[in-house]
Amino acid sequence: MLTLERVVKHYRSASEEIRALAGVSLSVAPGEMLALQGPSGSGKTTLLLLAACALRADEGTVSYGGRDLARLNEREAAQYRLGEVGLIAQNPHLMARVSAVENASTKLLLGGVALQQARAQALAWLERVGMAGQANRTPEELSGGERQRVAIARALAGEPRLILADEPTANLDSHRSREIVTLLAGLAREQSAAVLLVTHDAEAAAAADRVLELRDGQIESETAAQPS
Repeated sequence: MLTLERVVKHYRSASEEIRALAGVSLSVAPGEMLALQGPSGSGKTTLLLLAACALRADEGTVSYGGRDLARLNEREAAQYRLGEVGLIAQNPHLMARVSAVENASTKLLLGGVALQQARAQALAWLERVGMAGQANRTPEELSGGERQRVAIARALAGEPRLILADEPTANLDSHRSREIVTLLAGLAREQSAAVLLVTHDAEAAAAADRVLELRDGQIESETAAQPS
């Protein structure tokens, strides 16, 4: 479903050029959860943003369903992100002074879902992440972990076929972390979603089908899941 072939991405400043990715190739199939690990600055977040068509590669190809994402115009890229992708960022980026259910409805509303239906779907996803009881609270009334779970519900509403999760458990306690990882793994199996999970959490990585170690913009190693 998602394929990167010899992808290179550099960031340029006035004084230096930073090599974020240096010829990375990988693929994530429907029904698979792939974990990306590596130190800070190794290129993990850049890789997710390329997969979300929020960045363009300097070299190489990023494709989804056989379609080269570099060929999408702005409108097509926005439709791709709304219709196909569930992006869970490290920072929840919730709208201030707006209820959790309204925040969780945002992506659905932008995708053209009617208000009542969007709220119902958002409530269902808030329940799945353990936030149904806080649906009417604003971000100012929620903890960091609760805000993260609202953002996860927002990303997963609409049942995206490609889930890109950047440290989704970073602000969660161990119990909630296991629940979210179990949820993501379940979506891969039950809905044939392709899940790309960036994590420093060894327990989260252990739930993946494969684990790639990224270092200095290159894949250093790959580990397959151990049979249970």
